[in-house]
Amino acid sequence: MGQILGQMDSYFSLPFFTVFGGISSVIVIAAALYSGYLFWQGVFPVLWRLGHGLSSRKIAVFADSDKFDDLKKILIDSGLFKEKNIIKIGKESIRKADDISLRLMHWDAYKDELQEILRYKKDMHALIVYAPQNEDRIGPDDIDAINKNRNTIIVNFRGRLLNDVLTSMITTGYQKK
Repeated sequence: MGQILGQMDSYFSLPFFTVFGGISSVIVIAAALYSGYLFWQGVFPVLWRLGHGLSSRKIAVFADSDKFDDLKKILIDSGLFKEKNIIKIGKESIRKADDISLRLMHWDAYKDELQEILRYKKDMHALIVYAPQNEDRIGPDDIDAINKNRNTIIVNFRGRLLNDVLTSMITTGYQKK
């Protein structure tokens, strides 16, 4: 057995294998560095924005008291959002949401204020319109008004609502330099 290992050692210590091993090592190290660079440039910023969004960004909720409590419970029960970051916006104080980049609107309660909400929404802010199927439907004119604005979403299901909030946090969670 020792003789076989000795022959293998002498065979693999030939100059060809030494050069080939060195080149292979350089390629593996370069690939690892390039992969790290790609991660740092592509994935890390998204994870950073999402983490920052979950920990400190506020969500403005346009809803009546009972619907607000329901939406707030959905967000908090997910374990992703802090209660202090969810803010109720009343019909008389829509401008209070000016500096909040993520807005969640319950359609049935605030459908008459849609134009005012859209007027104060900036392109870099997200608006998610929650319109459950069992409530009043959104008319074609209102859908068109919502569609003309950037970063607007209409959602009908609670489970989808959480996904859209997370996606909106990623897409609106950056500042141009």
